[in-house]
Amino acid sequence: MPDYSSRLGTERVSTLLTRLAAPATAALLVNAAYNLADTAALGYWVGSEAVAGLAVSFSVQIFLMAIAQTIGIGGASIISRSLGAGDRDRAELGLGNAVSLSLGLSAIVAIACLVLIRSAAHVLGATPEALPHVVDYLTVILIGSPFFVFSMTGNFLVRAEGDARTAMIAMAAGSGLNIVLDLAFIGYYSMGTRGAALATIIAQGIAAIYIGLHYRRGKSELRIRLRDLKPRWELAVEMFRIGSGSFARMVAGSFAVVFLNRSLGFYGGTPAIAAYGVINRLFMVLFLPMFGVIQGMMPIVGYSYGAGLMPRAREAVRLSIWITTAFSVLVSALLLLFPHGFMRIFLRDPEVVALGARAIRIIVIALPTVGFQIVAGGMYQALGHALPAFILAVLRQVILLIPLVFILPRFIGLPGIWTAFPIADGLAAVVTAVLMARLLKAFRAGIDPRAVDSSNS
Repeated sequence: MPDYSSRLGTERVSTLLTRLAAPATAALLVNAAYNLADTAALGYWVGSEAVAGLAVSFSVQIFLMAIAQTIGIGGASIISRSLGAGDRDRAELGLGNAVSLSLGLSAIVAIACLVLIRSAAHVLGATPEALPHVVDYLTVILIGSPFFVFSMTGNFLVRAEGDARTAMIAMAAGSGLNIVLDLAFIGYYSMGTRGAALATIIAQGIAAIYIGLHYRRGKSELRIRLRDLKPRWELAVEMFRIGSGSFARMVAGSFAVVFLNRSLGFYGGTPAIAAYGVINRLFMVLFLPMFGVIQGMMPIVGYSYGAGLMPRAREAVRLSIWITTAFSVLVSALLLLFPHGFMRIFLRDPEVVALGARAIRIIVIALPTVGFQIVAGGMYQALGHALPAFILAVLRQVILLIPLVFILPRFIGLPGIWTAFPIADGLAAVVTAVLMARLLKAFRAGIDPRAVDSSNS
């Protein structure tokens, strides 16, 4: 049985971060390819109405992803800190509870949404042209949501013990299958949005089975035991407390998507919704390497904190900031230079392409600040410090972005929606920098950052 976790406290930080982040990034990019395949296939073979339907449906997927990330990040933090402290029993208990919670909660959410699916589609901002596509897509996604949620949660749990390779294989295999099935279901069998959803669920089901077999066959340092699957209230609370930052960020993202789609529908109609749907997917894919760095950083920070190695945690955070900032600057430059080219990857409609290109040039103005903001959120979650993570999660998308989207279009119309993004990014960056400075100072002094934050609260 491989001993991945011991490297978290001994291997050189730059080497360890590369070893953990590289496969995580590769897996995320392959995983994102199916999102691009969905969008491009629907845009070319069905039309912009189907892309708009996919954009509206995405808010529900974000909510399912929020459940997966909350449990996954919370469970992973418990596992990595427990392994760092030498408490294997608690690590396995955290693993078992994360598995049962991800399956149970996703099933409950799916049943509730299926009962209200048509009325929910209207609330989510579906225009009459997009409504049939929304219903077709979400029906399939919700039925298969336990597979969708568990495959995402399992990736966090596997990486918590330092095993990035298995997580990469699971995600890459599922995503590769998804792309193939997209081409078959949408292109060859003409199944439209329902085919895109079916491809996603089949692929995520394969990934979920692979992760389950990983633990079942003893490939992990940890085991999934029946007794550990019984939910423990204290562990569930800890997982949701730690993962609350991710949950808040993604639920805020889901709410923001709903609000944006409704505003876009009012000020720009279906073409504006389709354009933003492409932009949203495009940004997610281009910035995924940064999330790969964060996924590599979090086990190092969590383990180092559990083992009392504060300088090691600080080094991992500082290196992650440099990498993500450099990458966010590069991506922003590419988007500014070639906005039409990126939009044409997914759409043929010249009106929607031109609309999306204009939006991109406004939205990317403050994107170079996104890198260190993502690092800050991941760092607090790895430490098990929920409050700052929660504040950073809701700051940009709820406290700043939504009010700006509500106010600015009243004065300048549709461009006001696009202008809200760089303003929100810039203001959120200032707050994040203040919080980060305090925490890095605590690391440098070898002080528990929780004590510093509590004394200043």
